[in-house]
Amino acid sequence: MAEVTLEHVTKTFGSKRGEVRAVDDLNLAVANQEFAVLVGPSGCGKTTTLRLIAGLEELTTGTIRIGERVVNDVAPRDRNIAMVFQNYALYPHMTVFKNMAFGLKMRRVPKNDIKRKVGEVACTLHLEHLLDRKPAALSGGERQRVALGRAIVRTPQVFLFDEPLSNLDARLRVQMRTEIKSLHRDLGTTIIYVTHDQEEAMTLGDRIVILKDGVIQQCGAPLEVYNRPANRFVAGFIGTPPMNLLEGRLEGEGESVCFAGSVGRLEVSPEAATGLRAHRGQVVVLGIRPEHLRLSGTDAGLAVAGLGDLPRGYTPIAEMSVRIVEPLGDSINVHLVAPGGESFVARVSPNVTVSPGHRVRPFLDISQIHIFAADQAGKRLN
Repeated sequence: MAEVTLEHVTKTFGSKRGEVRAVDDLNLAVANQEFAVLVGPSGCGKTTTLRLIAGLEELTTGTIRIGERVVNDVAPRDRNIAMVFQNYALYPHMTVFKNMAFGLKMRRVPKNDIKRKVGEVACTLHLEHLLDRKPAALSGGERQRVALGRAIVRTPQVFLFDEPLSNLDARLRVQMRTEIKSLHRDLGTTIIYVTHDQEEAMTLGDRIVILKDGVIQQCGAPLEVYNRPANRFVAGFIGTPPMNLLEGRLEGEGESVCFAGSVGRLEVSPEAATGLRAHRGQVVVLGIRPEHLRLSGTDAGLAVAGLGDLPRGYTPIAEMSVRIVEPLGDSINVHLVAPGGESFVARVSPNVTVSPGHRVRPFLDISQIHIFAADQAGKRLN
């Protein structure tokens, strides 16, 4: 296996409207045996970055290393990487065995070694009973496992995955996520994985890299990114439902710092206030995740949501009206309208009974608030 290093990598495409910069001065080091996930919305540059590593796109500027070797001018077949695509890319006229063996055959590996390697990988992926079938006779999940097997038998230095699960149904995606994670653990491989699904990124990656407009917004362990997003874009992109974001102003005197907005006036905890005093008087954006809210209300049919058991630090904010209720089984997403017209979502216990039109009072965990700059960059301030 090997580490992958990208130094000041830029890729531009020409068009009638001018130059489009798909990847913009990107610097990234993926460690040996690390599982790194590139995630972001469509058009953010994640697939282009993967194709640059694979050699399927030509660099505009910058350096790419696989191990100690600079591969800028190395042909894709000589980079010792294996790529798994979204559409499987299996040969329809070949059996599962021949699909998995094709790359080895092209490298003139002895027949006995091909048979042994394909057999071992087929057992690992539970494909041994399907080796004589052709792709048309396989389910989507089985085809994806064949595509994985074809990559694994080559024992490359680096595995590249380009949204390999997006064509599968929800249940198969969960199953294949587990299998890919297990393979990474068992094989000790270096994996770079591209997805637009932030849940997939959180569950698979040792480290996730969030991209926007070809620029890295944040890079870190999944829970680090979730708990301390670097800016408003990351805060809104990572998490389902996304973080609630409300504009207001920082105020206060002496040691205190308060957020004042349409939801009321909130005193920030002393720990958070230390880094925010310099921003008093500025317009900022408050962020709070839906799971850090509780609800209370007096409307008929609305149970008090365990307020007697609330931990210290929960603070009431302005009353809101219920717009939509989404039961999820283990929880309920309650979509609210804040006094200023902003959308607000609370994820609460399934025991809460609430209906559209009810008036409720949210309580938020003041220790879990996030404060971001109100400018375009939206940098985290606390």
